[in-house]
Amino acid sequence: MLDEAQQTADPVHLVHLFGIHPGTAVRYVHAAHPDKALPTIR
Repeated sequence: MLDEAQQTADPVHLVHLFGIHPGTAVRYVHAAHPDKALPTIR
């Protein structure tokens, strides 16, 4: 999944491809692209 996240910064793509929770997909994208991560909203 991390390899796929490195290819795309689209968490929706990961959700559809792997059937994972959207929050999990966002964490993978943040891990693969830390420069594109948005600040965490609390």
